Amino acid sequence: MDRTVLLLLSACCTALSAKPNIIFIFADDYGYHDVGYHNSDIKTPVLDQLAAGGVKLENYYVQPLCSPSRSQFMSGRYQIHTGLQHGVILATQPNALPLGSATIADKMKDAGYSTYAVGKWHLGFYKNAYLPTNRGFDSFYGYLTGKENYYTHSHCDFFNTSICGHDLRDNTKSVFTENGHYSTHLFTEKAIDIIQKHDKAKPFFLYLAYQSTHIPLQVPSQYMDQYSHINDTKRRTFAGMTTCMDEGIGNVTAALKASGQLANTLIVFSADNGGQVSEGASNWPLRGTKGTLWEGGIRAVGFVYGDMLKNKGTINRQMIHVSDWFPTLVGMAGGNTNGTKPLDGFDQWKTIRVLVIGHTNLGDRPGEEWKKGRYTRNKGENSASPRTEILHNIDPLAKPRGQKFYNNTFDTRIRAAIRVGKWKLITGNPDETFVPPLLGKEPNVERVDALKNILLFNIPDDPSERHDVSAANPDVVKELLNRLANYQKTAVTPVFPDADPKCDPKLHGGVWTPWE
Repeated sequence: MDRTVLLLLSACCTALSAKPNIIFIFADDYGYHDVGYHNSDIKTPVLDQLAAGGVKLENYYVQPLCSPSRSQFMSGRYQIHTGLQHGVILATQPNALPLGSATIADKMKDAGYSTYAVGKWHLGFYKNAYLPTNRGFDSFYGYLTGKENYYTHSHCDFFNTSICGHDLRDNTKSVFTENGHYSTHLFTEKAIDIIQKHDKAKPFFLYLAYQSTHIPLQVPSQYMDQYSHINDTKRRTFAGMTTCMDEGIGNVTAALKASGQLANTLIVFSADNGGQVSEGASNWPLRGTKGTLWEGGIRAVGFVYGDMLKNKGTINRQMIHVSDWFPTLVGMAGGNTNGTKPLDGFDQWKTIRVLVIGHTNLGDRPGEEWKKGRYTRNKGENSASPRTEILHNIDPLAKPRGQKFYNNTFDTRIRAAIRVGKWKLITGNPDETFVPPLLGKEPNVERVDALKNILLFNIPDDPSERHDVSAANPDVVKELLNRLANYQKTAVTPVFPDADPKCDPKLHGGVWTPWE
């Protein structure tokens, strides 16, 4: 055979056998009804096109708040096993994702990947050991706290607004030259710069955690002006923020294509929790909002895009959780989970990659198909999800509610939720639902009695959680309480320390930075 042909074949085979690049994109406080393909009034053409060309995850769950979801993505472990059961990590707290187990970035690096983080961290930083570049990332450009001004990149404490500081850094150095640079644009530009400068001979893992669509509601006017027909200012601003983020993701994918890397890149998109409907988001037709254990707080927009998928253009209705990305992506990268503490996540790569048998009563276009079941089948591979249940959380620090029911099992006064098969149980204080603005088509739901602390729902039949069936199914309630009790036996003590006055940026040159 001609030597030139041999060289071409060799180059081809090398390219085909190269490990894929992986980009994981988190959208912050992004509502279930706020993506175009969920029949939203918000324009997201890029997300719609990527999802349509990939696999939509329509039975996908995250945690109800930022730090818990991010911690479970990074560690593959439930928050009851990391001490982060209660609330989020506040900038003033000496608290962080524990160091005792490898992060997904650590394992990606072990698998031969370059690892980059851009955007929001929110996993603790009170010691240098907790900074992203000490948690497996080769580089970090972004902010450490939970929220900040999109233009000035400053953060004020939630409980004490006099504690304020600058929070934008390039690796370990604060950046002061980007005042006025809108963060969605800035983080998109940094991601593109990484893609363009990366050595293509080595695969990369890019964690792109956008600030959008978290409060404060801020966006350049050209994006907001597209929604002049929306009267509610919060909803109109939120819509503009979403469209700006969608544009940014389009620019990232364009950079991949221009550099010849798109065909060998897997893109995962995920909301980190439900939308904050009091701040312009919508989770319709789901009940609840960010911070609650209702479906609206934990059921997320998610999809996977890439040429390595066998089943492009399909809807996956298997049960998948944010903790599953750790073993799934590490396994896909040719790595292993050796040396980690026991994982709560499952490897879902076959489940996602191959068309599966699946069914749900919540369709991919709420309002049109949400009572329509759909069955799909694959041949030759067993791709059903290995996950049959999800512990949504157990929070013993939340204020107890009502009286204890059932002896010798889980204390129903404690705020918790679990999903097993079709059943979902909520105990303790469920937090009341919020009605999204302007839609005028939210399901009518009865407010929960002030003393009631046991709620049971058949989620496939009742995705809006309108009908509590606990009284009619006491055996199911007892079974799920026993599952909660078993999880509680494995839980570590929650860590939620008081604010440390040494954190004050005034003591550190006006910036948020490690203080111990």
